[in-house]
Amino acid sequence: MHGDVRIDEYYWMADFFSEGPDREKVVEYLNEENAYTQKMMEGTSQFQVDLFAEMKGRIKEKDESVPVFKNGYFYYTRSEEGQQYYKYCRKKGSLDSDEEILLDVDALAKDYPYYSATGFNISPDNKLLAYGVDTVSRRQYTIYIKNLETGEIFPDSIFPTSGGSVWGNDNRTLFYTATNPKTLLSEEIKRHTLGQSSENDTVVYKEQDNSNYIGVGKTKSGKYIMIASSATVSSEYFILNADFPEGNFEVFQPRIKDVIYDVDHQNDKFLIVTNQDALNFKLMETPLEKTGAENWKEVIPASADVLIEGIEVFEKYLVVTERKNGLLQLRIRSIEANTEYYVDFGEPAYAAYIGSNPEYTSETLRYYYTSLTTPGSTYDYHMISKEKALLKRQEVVGGYNPELYLTERLYATSHDDLKIPISLVYKKGISLDGNAPLLLYAYGSYGNSMDAGFSTNRLSLLDRGFIFAIAHVRGGQEMGRQWYEDGKLFKKKNTFTDFISCAEFLIAEKYTTPQHLFAEGGSAGGLLMGAITNLRPDLWRGVLADVPFVDVVTTMLDENIPLTTNEFDEWGNPKNQDSYEYMKSYSPYDNVERKDYPNMLVTTGLHDSQVQYFEPAKWVARLRTHKTDQNVLLLKTNMEAGHGGASGRFEYLKEIALQYAFMFALEGITE
Repeated sequence: MHGDVRIDEYYWMADFFSEGPDREKVVEYLNEENAYTQKMMEGTSQFQVDLFAEMKGRIKEKDESVPVFKNGYFYYTRSEEGQQYYKYCRKKGSLDSDEEILLDVDALAKDYPYYSATGFNISPDNKLLAYGVDTVSRRQYTIYIKNLETGEIFPDSIFPTSGGSVWGNDNRTLFYTATNPKTLLSEEIKRHTLGQSSENDTVVYKEQDNSNYIGVGKTKSGKYIMIASSATVSSEYFILNADFPEGNFEVFQPRIKDVIYDVDHQNDKFLIVTNQDALNFKLMETPLEKTGAENWKEVIPASADVLIEGIEVFEKYLVVTERKNGLLQLRIRSIEANTEYYVDFGEPAYAAYIGSNPEYTSETLRYYYTSLTTPGSTYDYHMISKEKALLKRQEVVGGYNPELYLTERLYATSHDDLKIPISLVYKKGISLDGNAPLLLYAYGSYGNSMDAGFSTNRLSLLDRGFIFAIAHVRGGQEMGRQWYEDGKLFKKKNTFTDFISCAEFLIAEKYTTPQHLFAEGGSAGGLLMGAITNLRPDLWRGVLADVPFVDVVTTMLDENIPLTTNEFDEWGNPKNQDSYEYMKSYSPYDNVERKDYPNMLVTTGLHDSQVQYFEPAKWVARLRTHKTDQNVLLLKTNMEAGHGGASGRFEYLKEIALQYAFMFALEGITE
């Protein structure tokens, strides 16, 4: 292509889903790699069992979520001892009322090695439940509908879908996103009428641009159903009065090149968050009957140093999620009083997110707070009195004392003199003399910010002397929208060099040395792992590449592979020569060379819908034939799972135990 020849000696590994001539050979190959990994890690087998038990032992097996009130009912999930999944429940009017089990996922999942239930959606009259089920881990869901009064499952099964759905206010019309079985693209929004065959469902919207994701939702007020069509750099909404679900969706504002906007409804107006002439976004409003951009009026202007990430709408209040200096903040506005203030959190590195707030008329904001040393905490915050109540803090079974750990916020300097934030945590008492093992994690794509949050599993690292650090590299959005823009397309390499700069800084500051430094990233973060092992293989004692996206050019050229066309705005389209050449210059698979590589553990899932299993499989095969070192290179394929790994509350811990044991073995840690 473009006069260039690329030879892929392992392309046959893609034959599992195409059912090509090498399909059985693929399975045999992956099983042999798994057997090799098991043999190489045999000396840690009991340690892995112990690590699994240790991490599982911190999880409260019999647990219950904080109830959420909606439309007369308190909804919650609860889990039971020894069970992998949960029960989806509610109580009418009061928490003292009798429990109603809406869905027993433990019972539904008992005959499946993988089971995912999602998209729980209660009809406005509280009588029907729609939910999606995936038993393969390809993120292709079948929607079922349950009569909550009789317990009957209607015969209306709908497949293939994204799993979510929205009820019209007539309690008999359901809108959902239909997906393409091969590419997994969301291509149509359909309308289903209760009791009818899904084969007769009406297409109410069909996406013409295969680079856009589409979905359907409902405003919190319950008055409008909205279809969203969005790519990385543009979006478009369509609206319908939920009282008239048989009506036609009307465009809110036709898509504009390089303009993103999101919409919600509040009283007599729509609120719009947009980047039109506003890099870090601004908040606008418009009358209900005049939705075009020419009618939008500014509410909160754009800022050079504050990114508006989103809004939560209430009848009398508006909560704006902002990001400043890499940290999240919640800005509360009173509509009637026309006053505003910020919620105070008081830690140097943390994450605070809007929680579940389905009640439009509520005067209480629920939010979720965590930091590297603070377990996940759910708060209710009264927006009039400004009083907050801690409803639940994640319990660490066996005890946990945050005073035993230190968290820091550091800044490395990039090759172009920008300050890259690093969030870091370790146990008090370790010597910062350069000999501590350190795990450096990053993602760095799609504008996804990696905030500093707590992990009970991570205690198994920290308590054995590891330092854990998050590199907030470009490609994320921690430092504003420009931080993302400078880590995509033709600036993608900034993500890789930022990560390397963070590693060099941590070494220079004597937090660790290359003999004790480990790197981890998954999916697009796995691309980062592939790139940094090609660029600076000497920096790492070991690399964990989770479901890594490593064959960028081949994947982006194949529009039959799931999600490829959705990604053009992130990586570029290699049918264009300049994009092709730039991608090829960093694509991990294309840049494997004859040289020494660090110890590596690569994981994937056979049914992965996001990064196909054959990318990491091919990458490992090519590394084996090219690397000139004697370091360990392992590939572990979960033959029953996909992009998110094993389902259930505990099975995924076995995968983490393998990764930890891999690093511990390299560090000589045996217990």
